[in-house]
Amino acid sequence: MTAEADSTAVARTLLVLETLLEASSGAELPELLAKVDISRSALYVLLNTLKATGYVEQAEKRGRYRAGPRLLAWRGSAALTPNLQTAFQQEAAAAGLRETLALALPVGGGAALGAQVEGTARVRSVFPAGWRFAVEHVAAQVLDPAPRFKLRQAGYALARSDESVELALPICPDGQTPAAALLLSVPAQRWKAPQLAEFLHVLRPMAARLSYRQGAVRYAPWQAGPEGPVAAGRRRSLNRAAIAAFLAEPWIARLACVRPDGAPHVVPVWQEWDGAHFTVAAWQGSLWADYIRANPRVSLTVDEPWQPLRRVLVRGAAAPLRTSAVRGGLKALMERLRRRYLGPSGALPAAEWQAFRITPETLSGWQGLA
Repeated sequence: MTAEADSTAVARTLLVLETLLEASSGAELPELLAKVDISRSALYVLLNTLKATGYVEQAEKRGRYRAGPRLLAWRGSAALTPNLQTAFQQEAAAAGLRETLALALPVGGGAALGAQVEGTARVRSVFPAGWRFAVEHVAAQVLDPAPRFKLRQAGYALARSDESVELALPICPDGQTPAAALLLSVPAQRWKAPQLAEFLHVLRPMAARLSYRQGAVRYAPWQAGPEGPVAAGRRRSLNRAAIAAFLAEPWIARLACVRPDGAPHVVPVWQEWDGAHFTVAAWQGSLWADYIRANPRVSLTVDEPWQPLRRVLVRGAAAPLRTSAVRGGLKALMERLRRRYLGPSGALPAAEWQAFRITPETLSGWQGLA
């Protein structure tokens, strides 16, 4: 492209962004076409690029285009970093909840929708793209750096309306100061009081992990920092249920195998545990796939780098899987792994994949160090 063409493209992009910032209810494609001197197909490409980068949102496939979280940040709200967005999508996919999960970011004393993963239930609660939460909303409450004592003590905020029940927990990159809110929304007619404990059992660890992934060394919202180093918890074994719950989270595994010259070879892999076997995938040309065909003896390590420092160690044998032996087929396996590790919008490299099954001979899990 020439410098003149480059400057024209930049000018058109800025005009689209300015138009969406001014349109509080969003804009439809014909409205944007009337504002910008650009072809319909070129505008589609531009809008899709802006959607992929978080500057534009669209609640429905043919719905109105609205300012996304990164564009809203130009007005003074906190920006949704790619790291947090990816972590949120991974965590939401791994949680497998039927209800809608969202991220809220502080803006003007209230909060704004930063990201959303809609629930899978036929009737579900969904936030409009670019939605602003009022100051009294639960998302804004947990973003308060000095909330009321009851909220600090509980660690979450809960509110019920005629339409929905919403539960919010703080995400704290420094371990104690909320910078984002993890939000659950459930249709009011489906809510039952005992569900609160069930949801907290899933959402508390999720909010903690999202905090750790932003740099926190502990998760203690609104609490003063520790005077000394953070102590690891007492070491204890994980039972089969705890191991299964841990492996269901989006942790990368490290696969160790043996090279033909006898040297060890360790590589990170995506893993799926079905309660009896691990399934891992290699793309065409992966050296480790050739190594384990020649020598099936492998070990696998899955661990988390923060509290409570859980880890699972496996020794066993690996074997290539026929496509017919893969649950749902190879395409379904890769789709599950893609959503789990990359989130709903992530894309896999264009490659041929081969699945391998690892049958454990020994499998053990621990958490803590002391």
